[in-house]
Amino acid sequence: MPNKIKKDKESGAKSAEANMSANEDLPADDGHESVSKRPGGGGGGGGGGGGSVPPPTQLHRIKYCGGPQVVKKERRHSSSRFSVSGNRELSKLPALKDAAATDRQELFVQKLRQCCVLFDFVSDPLSDLKFKEVKRAGLHEMLDYITHNTDTLADAIYPEAVGMFSVNLFRTLPPSSNPTGAEFDPEEDEPALEAAWPHLQLVYEFFLRFLESPDFQANAAKKYMDQNFVLSLLELLDSEDPRERDFLKTILHRIYGTFLGLRAFIRRQINNIFYRFIYETEHHNGIAELLEILGSIINGFALPLKEEHKMFLIRVLLPLHKVKSLSVYHPQLAYCVVQFLEKDSSLTEPVIMGLLKFWPKTHSPKEVMFLNELEEILDVIEPAEFLKVHEALFRQLAKCVSSTHFQVAERALYYWNNEYIMSLISDNAASVLPIMFPALYKNSKSHWNKTIHGLIYNALKLFMEMNQKLFDDCTQQYKSDKHKEKHKMKEREEMWSKLEKLARSNPQSDKLLPPRPGLHTQEMLCSMSAADGDLPTLEDIQLLKKAVASQAALTAKDSRTAPKVTRRKSELPQDVYTIKALEAHKRAEHFLTANQEALG
Repeated sequence: MPNKIKKDKESGAKSAEANMSANEDLPADDGHESVSKRPGGGGGGGGGGGGSVPPPTQLHRIKYCGGPQVVKKERRHSSSRFSVSGNRELSKLPALKDAAATDRQELFVQKLRQCCVLFDFVSDPLSDLKFKEVKRAGLHEMLDYITHNTDTLADAIYPEAVGMFSVNLFRTLPPSSNPTGAEFDPEEDEPALEAAWPHLQLVYEFFLRFLESPDFQANAAKKYMDQNFVLSLLELLDSEDPRERDFLKTILHRIYGTFLGLRAFIRRQINNIFYRFIYETEHHNGIAELLEILGSIINGFALPLKEEHKMFLIRVLLPLHKVKSLSVYHPQLAYCVVQFLEKDSSLTEPVIMGLLKFWPKTHSPKEVMFLNELEEILDVIEPAEFLKVHEALFRQLAKCVSSTHFQVAERALYYWNNEYIMSLISDNAASVLPIMFPALYKNSKSHWNKTIHGLIYNALKLFMEMNQKLFDDCTQQYKSDKHKEKHKMKEREEMWSKLEKLARSNPQSDKLLPPRPGLHTQEMLCSMSAADGDLPTLEDIQLLKKAVASQAALTAKDSRTAPKVTRRKSELPQDVYTIKALEAHKRAEHFLTANQEALG
């Protein structure tokens, strides 16, 4: 395995493990599956076959450029998403630490109810600043209280806490302001950050600490955290704010590990989101986070795999490769696929054939992603499974090596730096080398990029050292095939030349064909040799002349009788107000700084 790939996998695993608060395996679901670990927090990382943690999704922050900064109008969201409370005047309650032990539970409930009041952060962000601060301080105090104290979650707390979460979190998300599909660039297009994040962040942190508290009782909470509650959480994963999706990812994973009765429902609803994304909308902001959750779930599957899990791989994970926005979630998708193959090697053939089925034809960056994933699959493939797919696989690699896009050809040729892949090729050289040799030999002379030449010579050298006799046989076969191809091209050109001479023998050839300089039709007819067995007889030529003449007469008659149609360019009505609005429009930007502690 190349050192670069090893380093990427190790760094991805370390960055994810650094953000985990618990590394223990969660309880199994009826002895069939377990949840391996909590998905990681912020940061980047590539997929890896041998890692135990799915690659974390990245939190894309806004980049500041050098030079003078242009201050633009702040982007606002529609206030219809929030049901702002009518009475927003909050009075500060006593601190929990100062209250008597017998009064703390009642005071805790009062603070939870007080935090159900919603404020306007959209249309008038400067309103109710005093009362907003009271709510923020109350959330922060409750968060600190359940973090550092025990016996804080009595039975009466559960309905109040779940109600507070529902009131603050469950809302209608605004329509996306960014382009969808392949046009969306996470490095350039800014995410629409949530305006009410100062309060929502504390609500999410409190929710997470609530679930992870040692006092948390699943039996007491399952009355209130039911299927509708989970469904509302899944709908929030379509939020454009990456900070919110990061919290939701961890919370959903905790719910999956805690409530065994909800596991099948959560998997089914995630499948529905994927189906709608693949076959209908091709737009959802939380696909990477959902795949990261599934990566941890797949890692905990027990053997043998259930049939529903295999169908999920074939019907959901493989079709996800054909979506335009693959680059947004590909590391997490590749990790899930490799985890399946590590669990059950018999799935290798349908997976590789599925990848070849969805292989991109005209999108080179996507093709590079496919090559990256394919190498991760080959790192864990069994020799017996490799034997089933190697011919179709190397026919596609030969096309990649011949690609005029140098990054595609370069990525394909890096396979020859992988020791395990080279051992598989060596065991099947008799069938692999005849497939790869023509592409390698041809591009060693004709490819425009010099780096590709060096990589091709390295691959040819390895093949030569692998089996000298087979290499010589492939060389001779290639030269013989090229000679036959040249002979066939020559015969084809001669046949076209004879057809052209026959066409020029037509009396109307001066009208139908451009004249060839230096030759007249009669001279061409005289130059035709009667001894040529392929040429038609004089009777055939006469019949052809009559047929052409009659067809020309019919065409002329139809052209005289057919009405002439004049094509006019349509003129669309123009709205002067719309034109002025478009000319005056300037893209708004949102410069907000993410809270690092909240993303950990």
